[in-house]
Amino acid sequence: MLRLLGLLLLVQTSIQLARPVTSYRAIALDGGALDIGYTTAAFAVLPLLLAVPLGRLVDRWRPGPFIGVAAALAATAGVLLSQSDGIVELAVGNAVLGLGNLCLMVPAQALIARRSSEQHHDRDYGLFAAAVAVSQLVGPAAAGLVLSAVGEDVRRATTLAFLGGAAAAGCALAACWRLDGPAADAPRTEDVGQPRPSPAAILRIPGVPGSVLASLTLIAAIDILIAYLPLIGEQRGIAPATIGLLLSLRAATSIASRLVLARLVAKWSRPGLIATSAAVSGLSLALVTLPLDAVLLGVVLAVLGLLAGVGQPLTMSHLVGLTPSAARGTALGLRFTGNRAGQAVLPLAAGAVAADAGVSAAFLVLAALLGGCALILRREGRVAPGSA
Repeated sequence: MLRLLGLLLLVQTSIQLARPVTSYRAIALDGGALDIGYTTAAFAVLPLLLAVPLGRLVDRWRPGPFIGVAAALAATAGVLLSQSDGIVELAVGNAVLGLGNLCLMVPAQALIARRSSEQHHDRDYGLFAAAVAVSQLVGPAAAGLVLSAVGEDVRRATTLAFLGGAAAAGCALAACWRLDGPAADAPRTEDVGQPRPSPAAILRIPGVPGSVLASLTLIAAIDILIAYLPLIGEQRGIAPATIGLLLSLRAATSIASRLVLARLVAKWSRPGLIATSAAVSGLSLALVTLPLDAVLLGVVLAVLGLLAGVGQPLTMSHLVGLTPSAARGTALGLRFTGNRAGQAVLPLAAGAVAADAGVSAAFLVLAALLGGCALILRREGRVAPGSA
C-alpha cells in the first residue's frame, strides 16, 4: 500500500503540476480564454470515452501494469507539452495527460480493492484520496515556484516545469514493477460462478446510482468553488492572497478527514456518511453566498473541506462493496466517467446561471443539487446491500 501511495503521489503531482502550467504556456503562445478552454477540455475527452472500457479490461486482467502505463503516459505528456509550439499541440499533450490520469486512477482504485481486505477498504481509500489531495497542493505550488524562479521568460519557465513533471513521472515508472500480488480476500460466495455484469446492470444495483451522482456532484462543487471564489472575494474586497489561503484551508481539512475515515465508518454507515457529506457540502455552498467576512468564510470552507473530503473516498469503498468482485473495475470506471462528465457539464451550467443571475445563484443551484443527492442516498441506503 505504501508503494502504491508513493507512486500515486509522484504521478499525480506530475499531472497537477502540468495542468496550470498548460494555461501559462497557452498565454505565452498568444492564446486567449477560448484556447485555454479547449486545452482544458482536452484533458477530459479520452477519459469520458475510455473509463468504462478500461475498467472492464482491468476486471479481465490485472490493474498493476496499467499504473506503469499511466506513469509512462504522464512522462510522455510532459515532454510533448514542453515541446509544444501551438494550441493544437498543447491540446494533444493535455489529452495524453488526461489518458495517463485515467490509467492511474481507475486501476489504482481497483488495485486497492484487490490488495486491501474488506474491513480496510475505507481506511485505504481514505489514504488514497488524501494522497490525491496532497498532490493537488504540491503540484501547483511546485509549478508556481518554477515559474517565479525563472523570471519573465514564460516559454523557458513552462518548458522547465513540464520537464520537471515528466521527470517525477519517470521516477514512478522505475518503481511500478510487480504491484499486483495476491488478492487479500477470496471472491465472495455469492459472486462465484456469476457472469460479469454489464455497466447497465451495475447501475441498476441499489446504492450505485446515488454514489455515482454524489461523487460527480461533490467533485464538480469543488471545481466550481475554486473557479468562482476569487470572483466572490473580489466582490467583497477580500485580497487574492487571502482567497488562496482559504482554498488551501479547504484542501487541508479534506486531507485531515480522509485520514480518519475508517473511524468514522466504524460509527456510522457509508450511505449515511455520503448523504451527510452531500447535504452539509450543499449547505456550506449556500452559506458562501452570504456576505461573510474572511474569518467566517474560512470556517464555512473548513467545514466544506471536512465533509466533501469524507464523501469522495467513501463513494469508492461503497461502490466496491456493492458490486461483484469481477466487476469492481467496471464500477470504478463508471464512477470516473461520471466525475469527468460532472466536471465538464456542471461548471458550464454554473457559468450560464452565473452569467444571467450572478455567482450566488450558481452556488445555490449546486447546493440544491447536493441536497437532492443526499435525499436519493438516504432512500437508497434503506435498501442497498452491504451499506454498513
